[in-house]
Amino acid sequence: MPRAKRSIQFAITLDGHSLIWRLHREQQWFTEDGWKGVAIHVKVADKVRRELVMEYPAVISQKFGYMKNELVRQNIMPAKVEGHIRQAIEAGWDPDSRGKPFTYQVEELPG
Repeated sequence: MPRAKRSIQFAITLDGHSLIWRLHREQQWFTEDGWKGVAIHVKVADKVRRELVMEYPAVISQKFGYMKNELVRQNIMPAKVEGHIRQAIEAGWDPDSRGKPFTYQVEELPG
């Protein structure tokens, strides 16, 4: 039986922008792409603006003795997520712009 999705949400102020970030997706298996890690969704709190989706690498542990992959539930540290939001801004996400969501691939884990 699959685990229930965690409800994680934080409001932060970053460089004068009021932002809300929440856990968008737990890591899971996709038929086309294989394992995908945790995703965090960031939006501006009081306006309809361009949103940010940060995708993290998957963490898989293999049980020895038989072929089964175990998902490792990642700890999500708010301070690290805030740093990753800053990296996304440096990579081109503008919270004041409009348009399709900006997807940012994070190399580091959120916890």
